[in-house]
Amino acid sequence: MSYAISRRFRAPYSVPNGVQMTPDGLWVVDQITDRVALIDPDDPNDYGVTKLRREIATESSNTSGLTWGAGLLWLAANGAATIWRTPRATDAQPGQGEILAVDPATGATVARHPVPGGGGVHGIEYDPFTSDTLWITTLHEQTLTAVNTTDWSVQRVLPLPYPRAHGVVRVQDGIWIVHTSHRVIVKLDLATGAELARVEVPLDQPEPHCLTPDGDKMVYCDASSGWLATIQGMA
Repeated sequence: MSYAISRRFRAPYSVPNGVQMTPDGLWVVDQITDRVALIDPDDPNDYGVTKLRREIATESSNTSGLTWGAGLLWLAANGAATIWRTPRATDAQPGQGEILAVDPATGATVARHPVPGGGGVHGIEYDPFTSDTLWITTLHEQTLTAVNTTDWSVQRVLPLPYPRAHGVVRVQDGIWIVHTSHRVIVKLDLATGAELARVEVPLDQPEPHCLTPDGDKMVYCDASSGWLATIQGMA
């Protein structure tokens, strides 16, 4: 299958490390400040700057992953934030990732959960097909874990083909996982974890970090350069 990748625009933050398209617009989270912006991705001005609809502060830390579901934003706090900024009392502990459910209007933390199995986290996805289900990249075990958001019980665990798993997108016939260091996005079978398809991101394109669907295409962010890019042919 043929995929076309193109730069779209620069994020409103210097280190965008989570994106999620919603009916209200595109949410982007900054790994340094842990602030989240809601932008209009289809209305950039002549300088490629997008319209800012809303911005909220959160209690997340070293944020590396963002999703939307059940009326909440879900943020992946990849441990402590001391590499980026002054620590806060609400930061996750070093080496211990947490998942925060956040009110999108105020930024208030509604719930806070540990990453299953401990360790860090680089990507999450609220399942649009299975209710109360959140997919989490459980990096300590090099797996992808599905939990029930009502009681945080583990529902399924899939092995991942490469380390440094990042963005996650659940589709009807599988689940896409970004592996940043290998610059590859693989589609896995939900039952077996077998690879169904892949997208290889060339070196002349932004590095893939987090991923979100956008109609008939996908959008990913590059925390290294600040670019957001579009991939045609994945959805």
